Amino acid sequence: MDREETRALLEAPSAAVMAVYRADGTILMTPVWFRADDEWIEIVIAEGDAKLERLRADPRCVFMAFETTPPFRGLRMEVEAALSTDGVLSARLAIASRYLGAEDGQRYVEQRTKPGIVVRLPLGSARTWDLRPIIPSTSGKAP
Repeated sequence: MDREETRALLEAPSAAVMAVYRADGTILMTPVWFRADDEWIEIVIAEGDAKLERLRADPRCVFMAFETTPPFRGLRMEVEAALSTDGVLSARLAIASRYLGAEDGQRYVEQRTKPGIVVRLPLGSARTWDLRPIIPSTSGKAP
């Protein structure tokens, strides 16, 4: 998948999951909303959330974003998260608005009662996939 296709995947409100490690080595995996730029995936996690507690104890995590419709592109990365209190409100609003639209995103942010932390995941080690070459075409043309 080229850079343009990766950007399209990351600019869309794609489905995503994040896996963090418990103290016993087992995995806690949860769905997340995110935003991306050229260097980072950003996720806002509320104080008190189990994911955040696990990341504070062990910053290693796995992030995966993917399309649920053709061409079923995706991105996966195993990274160490950086946690920050800077820019929480603007990140929370931008992320919520990506998934809910501007008005509902604003309402969502206004209803949040717990402070959050911005989790930044470096994009440098991302691996991508695109299932277009293996998806059969029903029209006889390549997808």
